Amino acid sequence: MRRLVFKARFLWLVVVAVLAGAWPIVAQASIPTIPPLLTAANFAAIAGIALTCTDSNVTGQVGVNFGTPVTSTGCTMQAAQYDPTGIQAFKDFRSAYDAIAAHLGPSTTPSGCDQTFTIANTLDGVTLGPGTYCFDSYAQLTGTLHLKGGGPWLFEIGTSGTGYIEATNFTVISDNPCNAFWWVHDYVTLTTSAFQGTILGGSAITTTGTSLVGNAWATVALSMTGSNILGCGAIPSGTTPQCLTAQQALDVAKAQDVIEDASERASDKKRGKDKDDEDKAHGDSHDSKKDKKEDKAENALMSSLQRAVRKACSSEHDG
Repeated sequence: MRRLVFKARFLWLVVVAVLAGAWPIVAQASIPTIPPLLTAANFAAIAGIALTCTDSNVTGQVGVNFGTPVTSTGCTMQAAQYDPTGIQAFKDFRSAYDAIAAHLGPSTTPSGCDQTFTIANTLDGVTLGPGTYCFDSYAQLTGTLHLKGGGPWLFEIGTSGTGYIEATNFTVISDNPCNAFWWVHDYVTLTTSAFQGTILGGSAITTTGTSLVGNAWATVALSMTGSNILGCGAIPSGTTPQCLTAQQALDVAKAQDVIEDASERASDKKRGKDKDDEDKAHGDSHDSKKDKKEDKAENALMSSLQRAVRKACSSEHDG
């Protein structure tokens, strides 16, 4: 049943994205200044010292600061660039990171923090217009955040001198995903999330079963498992925010299936074959009938997500 609730949540998000006019608009905040990204803007993924990609897809350029070999298993992505392009991209990313770091907090930035959140704020159900939004410490995110308008949005996580993002089942729906920026003092961990925006991580970035529309730039290591990254420089011209949101919902639902199936296989192997032998001797058990019913419902939900993608993205192929 947990699976069905999970996928139903993503189906609801697609409906919300299509009916974007139903979201309230917050009061206009001051417009943050985003430092020049220079060559880093062309890179979907940047790592300082190591990049590990497992059963994942990266669309866009990939760069690593040092010549450490990339670990890739079942991963689809461009060959990582080292010297000199990848190193320059890393330097440009760090220059932007340091420029934001030099002006953290409400007392030093021209616009200040338009709103400061505490560790109790998950951002679930929040709608934000363009502006600068701060967490003094860490951010534990879940639920749905909507970014309304053209941006930019600048999130500063760890303005007090330490802070990280841990996001689980967290979704960002944005009218302009590539004009959202997440500056994080320390590490970022995204689990079964549909994230949007460029992450400027002060330490490592780890994604599991996650879809990112934007860029993932890590000062230290970047690790992806069962994830999809669509870099800002690789988004096809004319792609609508609704189409991106619908595709992300489908991607994360598929990733969740893979994660849960692997967990179930491991659990079955640990229990041994006793239950299977018993089922064969007595026919389908109550549990197996329940599993079949849930599988049928899951397939129906997955089909709904696929139809939502076709509907949201169809206008891009008209004519």
